Amino acid sequence: MELKPKDLKLIETKKGLVGLLQSDHGKLNFAKALRTVKYENRIEQLQEELIKLQTWVAENKRKVVIVFEGRDAAGKGGAIRRIVEHLNPREHRIIALPKPNEVERGQWYFQRYVRQLPREGEIVFFDRSWYNRAVVEPVNGFCSNDEYETFMNEVNDVEKMWINSAIYLIKIYFSITKEQQAKRFADIVNSPTKRWKYSSVDQKAQDLFDVYSAYKDVMFEKTNTDVAPWKIIDANKKYKARVESMEYILSKIPYEDKNKRILKHQNLEEEN
Repeated sequence: MELKPKDLKLIETKKGLVGLLQSDHGKLNFAKALRTVKYENRIEQLQEELIKLQTWVAENKRKVVIVFEGRDAAGKGGAIRRIVEHLNPREHRIIALPKPNEVERGQWYFQRYVRQLPREGEIVFFDRSWYNRAVVEPVNGFCSNDEYETFMNEVNDVEKMWINSAIYLIKIYFSITKEQQAKRFADIVNSPTKRWKYSSVDQKAQDLFDVYSAYKDVMFEKTNTDVAPWKIIDANKKYKARVESMEYILSKIPYEDKNKRILKHQNLEEEN
């Protein structure tokens, strides 16, 4: 690979040298190291803007809900971690609710999610949300058809009420192919530190891939509204997906001192 002078300067930075040392099979991969540096630099730029966004939310007592949905192993959790990495922990929360308990099963479905909505000045991230009932629950038999239909008939009105109560609602869906999901499941199973993530639901996800797709398509058709649209992100390349999700969030919130030059979309080169 022939490096341009500006690329050589990036490789000579600490990040670039670390990227070279992490090359596969002991061979120096300049192209991959350069992509890594550009990715990390872009993430840092966007994280600086996210801090400004959070400051504006806190100072102006705004309320923000950001929903991350997608198949198992789509990379939702990793994206959220990079988004909140430098945010004030007192002014944001990450919600990843377990399955409902006996009491919650007897309540209005949205009730336990309503309890998690942000106070003034707070951002709440949902790593999976009430949309479990649109896809995961019916696919795996965790709800009845009547419960599913009730949810689909109510969700748009519920979200509209939240938005009318001055909540900014952002809905992001991480989309991956069946082949990419299988690859990531294999990586998880073979990793001693990640194996715990592989659940009984994950074990059936590949066999039920097409069923998930059918319910997902209905979800988009019925809940992609003008007031609460979905942003679908191609998450087969997880680093690009993280960048795109940050860019989208920053574009949707009208915070002050927005750096439009930084927010202008910058395509990252394809990763290996």
